Amino acid sequence: MTNHPDDSLMTTLEGAALIGFHLLLNPFFRTYRACWGAEFDDLLRKLPGDDLVTRARWEFTHAITIDAPASEVWSWLVQIGVGRGGLYSYAGLENLAGCHLHNADQIMPAYQQLKSGDEIKIHPKAPGMKVAAVESGRYILVHNDNRQAGKHAYINMTWLWYLQPLDTGKTRLISRSRNDYSPNLANKLWMGPLLVEPISFVMERKMLLGIKQRAESHWISQLSWAF
Repeated sequence: MTNHPDDSLMTTLEGAALIGFHLLLNPFFRTYRACWGAEFDDLLRKLPGDDLVTRARWEFTHAITIDAPASEVWSWLVQIGVGRGGLYSYAGLENLAGCHLHNADQIMPAYQQLKSGDEIKIHPKAPGMKVAAVESGRYILVHNDNRQAGKHAYINMTWLWYLQPLDTGKTRLISRSRNDYSPNLANKLWMGPLLVEPISFVMERKMLLGIKQRAESHWISQLSWAF
C-alpha cells in the first residue's frame, strides 16, 4: 500500500494546530463545526438513521461536493476503516494514538463489500462501529447503542455517510452523526462538545477532503486513460 501525504510531518503539524485552535476557541466555533460545508437543504434533509436517535444531545451535518460520480466516490467510501482502506484523515495523528494505519491511495478490491452487521473500526483496540444498514452506492449507516434496562450510563449514536448524485455528474457527500448519552462526566468528555467534538471535527473534515481528493484524482485518471 502506498503512503499518502496524509502521513507527512507537515500534514501532521497542520492537523495538530487545527485541533489546538478549535480546543482553545471551542465555544465560538461550535455552530460552524456542526454544519461545515452543509447547505440549508442538507441540514433539513431527512436521512437514514435519523429516527434511531430521537433526542440528540450533540449532532452534526457536514457535506462536500465531489467532482466525480457517486459510483467512484462509493469505491473509496466503502473501504473506510482501520484494517481496511484507512480513515483518509491525519494519519500521523491517528498513528500517535496507536491506530497503526496508512490511508489507501488506491481502490482495494478486497474491501469493496460491506453488509449489515459488519464493523468499521476507527482504532484497532476500540470496539468497532456496527453497520446498521448499507445501500450499495448510496449510504453506510453505523449505529452503536448500549442502552440497557436499569443501566445509568449509556451511549446511543449514529454516523451516516450518504451520497447524493447531482445532475452535473458530481456527487454530494453528506456526513451526519447524532449522539445521545447519559450525562455523566465520562460521556460528556467522550461523546459531548467539551473535548472530543472539536477533535473529531478536525479529523472528520480531513476525512471528507481526503475522499474528495482521491475520488477526483482517480476519476480524472480514468477519463484520461479512456481518451
